[in-house]
Amino acid sequence: MKKNIISLFSLLTILYFATISCGDNFVDRVAPYSLDSENYFNSESDYNQALIGAYDLLHSSYVNVLLGEIASDNTLSGGESATDVIGFQQIDDMNHSPINENLKNLWDWMSAGVQRTNYILEFKDKTDFPNKNQVIAETRFLRAYYRFELVKWFGGIPLKGDERFKVGDEKSVPRSSVQAVYANIESDLLFAVANLSPTAAQSGRATKGAAQALLGKAYLYQNKFVDASNVLESLINSGSYSLVTNYNTIFEEAGENNLESVFEIQYSDAQGASFDCLQCSEGNVAVGFSGVRSYAGPFFTSGFSFNVPTQEVVNVFEVGDNRKNVAILDIQSWAIANNASFGIGYKHTGFFNRKYLPRTRSASALGDLNLTNPNNYRAIRYADVLLMAAEAFNRGGINDAKARLYLNQVRQRAFADNNHNISASGAALTDFIYAERRVELVGEGHRFFDLVRTGKAAQEITNFTASKNELFPVPIEEIQFSNGNWQQNTGY
Repeated sequence: MKKNIISLFSLLTILYFATISCGDNFVDRVAPYSLDSENYFNSESDYNQALIGAYDLLHSSYVNVLLGEIASDNTLSGGESATDVIGFQQIDDMNHSPINENLKNLWDWMSAGVQRTNYILEFKDKTDFPNKNQVIAETRFLRAYYRFELVKWFGGIPLKGDERFKVGDEKSVPRSSVQAVYANIESDLLFAVANLSPTAAQSGRATKGAAQALLGKAYLYQNKFVDASNVLESLINSGSYSLVTNYNTIFEEAGENNLESVFEIQYSDAQGASFDCLQCSEGNVAVGFSGVRSYAGPFFTSGFSFNVPTQEVVNVFEVGDNRKNVAILDIQSWAIANNASFGIGYKHTGFFNRKYLPRTRSASALGDLNLTNPNNYRAIRYADVLLMAAEAFNRGGINDAKARLYLNQVRQRAFADNNHNISASGAALTDFIYAERRVELVGEGHRFFDLVRTGKAAQEITNFTASKNELFPVPIEEIQFSNGNWQQNTGY
């Protein structure tokens, strides 16, 4: 991949709103961008176009999902060799440093998302129109989403209210504390909960339920169990979402934006990309990266064999758990049964992340087919909401009966019976909830952060150093450009 080293603040001053193309979704628009607010934000259309641009950075969060698995005990880096995407290899081995292209991408792209939302919020009072609160609420939801990604990866980040960052701010605006960042996330999401519609006008737009779920998650990451239980139970009781009966359908194209989808990032293969500009793709880059190397056969197409599940995670599925064959592809068994062939990549385990493998599709898709897969990312599923609520009620010592109720709803779907219900209480119930999160959400990018926030990372992740690897290093360019204003995370 071509390496383009650029500081955050120079990047943010040249942000543009690209042409967006995602089928019939909200972001199927051309989004013009102007740094001159004198001739912008003069109509509802201007605000909506800017909002489209703010949504667009969600596409770049594919790397967050990949690395959230690779950094954990769920998967290995994979790829072609030990030097294939060296940043992935370093994170898998827990020997990453502030010089890591992939962490730099994550920092830049999520920070760009914050910058685009702040562009709208900086001028939120310029023009009034009837639907303004909805637009501002969606903007604040997106800002909370990007900041949540940044704080869980890097810890404290610089905050500047509703203003955009300008060149030079890195020397005067400090990194805020983790607590201050979470306070801003909570404030944005409380506004979003109060002002968002329960239903989306177009697929992919934020809803009240999405804001409630993300707020509950932010509370849970801070061990605010009472707050988390309250907001998550309110979402559950709204009746807006339910578990899809057939787990097999969730990750197929026909299962996109279903009743279980609380927030889903919309992808398309209508706009191609290349390794020179991965963030330019409107497709889900993580899917091609996770694909089976040199695959030839039915149903799937080939990819780059990164993010390969370990034998350990395969073994944690209980006998009779219908999720196993949806989450994990045993390539040897599949190849024999389907007359398929495949190549052997680096750290080959024989398993692949089936949820997000590239499916067969038309060859008319633009760009590199491995970089423009249209598979949506199910960022927040209702099953996750139920398990977060179960954890909050249990770990907060609030109500183990409710915790078991929500946990067992997920298990009843997984086993298609009531015979696998959990009856434990207290600490034993906590362990069952943790175990359930792993098998329900495997391959979806949550595992590393679940281990970190519950204090289990050092015992589960090989080479993990406590009091260091809970966070990732701020890219060295940011530290250098801040001229000493920003301190590096501990241990780096």
